[in-house]
Amino acid sequence: MSDTEFSTDQTDKTEQLRARLLDWFYRDRRNLPWRGEISPYRVWISEVMLQQTQVVTVIPYYERFLEAFPTLTDLALASLDDVLKVWEGLGYYARARNLHNAARKMVEKWDGDLPDNYVDLLSLPGFGHYTAGAVASIAFGEVVPAVDGNVKRVIARLFAIESSVKQGEGAVQVQNIATELVDPQQPGDWTETLIEFGALICLPRSPRCPDCPVQDLCQARQRGLENTLPVRASKKPLPHYDVTAAVIRRPDDDERLLIAQRPPDGMLGGLWEFPGGKRQLDESLPECLRREIREELGVEIEVGEPLVTVKHSYTHFKITLYAYHCRLVSGDPQALQVADWRWVTLAELDTYAFPRTDEKIIKALHQ
Repeated sequence: MSDTEFSTDQTDKTEQLRARLLDWFYRDRRNLPWRGEISPYRVWISEVMLQQTQVVTVIPYYERFLEAFPTLTDLALASLDDVLKVWEGLGYYARARNLHNAARKMVEKWDGDLPDNYVDLLSLPGFGHYTAGAVASIAFGEVVPAVDGNVKRVIARLFAIESSVKQGEGAVQVQNIATELVDPQQPGDWTETLIEFGALICLPRSPRCPDCPVQDLCQARQRGLENTLPVRASKKPLPHYDVTAAVIRRPDDDERLLIAQRPPDGMLGGLWEFPGGKRQLDESLPECLRREIREELGVEIEVGEPLVTVKHSYTHFKITLYAYHCRLVSGDPQALQVADWRWVTLAELDTYAFPRTDEKIIKALHQ
């Protein structure tokens, strides 16, 4: 279907889609803590947390985050360590770093308020096209689309788009249709409607077509393609890496452990961890640990007994993490390839934000 066909032939269908889906949304939407009294700050926080994360997981984090940082200014004035600690366990930590960075820029340039339009929002850290569109439409009523995975799936089925909606012509077609579909009178409600509809009815697998209020308007349903659209790319197996971690005790105080802070940019940036790293080809686990600790902190260690082995999957790869008890042999720690380091007691570990893998090391130390 071309853009011209959409604009000339789909007007009636567009009006019906809007009316029926909005009616469904007002009747069946979930009672979520960020709905009701609209606050731009709360809309922003919820939209960022909901990226790559299920609603049921987000709710307690959202409530805890707002308790810790009730206003944008509170967030901007907080330390990154405090923000990461409240975010701890929610994953995709770049989201937390971008929230903190964007809040500071809003205080500097917009007096502690979110800018009220798509273009300015898009200029801030962490605001891609989806987030800028969602906040602009829901919080400020701007007539712009917000296209996430749910919306792509819904549009791919409603209009039977048989090319990939993640890239190329299919992605352009989805964006154009999404722009045409935005309700000019209720753009924010429309944004939430499409996302909610994709989450509750137009599911990724086994869509609930009998419960769909627009099934007679859905081209995929009419053509028997509801279970095959959108087109799914074949998944490649995830690469696997062996990773090591050293639980190093302070020579003059056996109760204190050495932890290191990851550089602020990159994966898990700003989080604390037991230092270590990825094993190289033909390298034993103890050799890997000694090399990594020397490169990162400039000290020599003796590798002792294994403590715990942790298996974990990230978005693009898997790891097996091997943690060892270690002893400092020589040298004083230096921040060579880490942002910072600390000697801390086991009890003090609770005040630092750690990745899930290192939380399991801490759990093993408590046993």
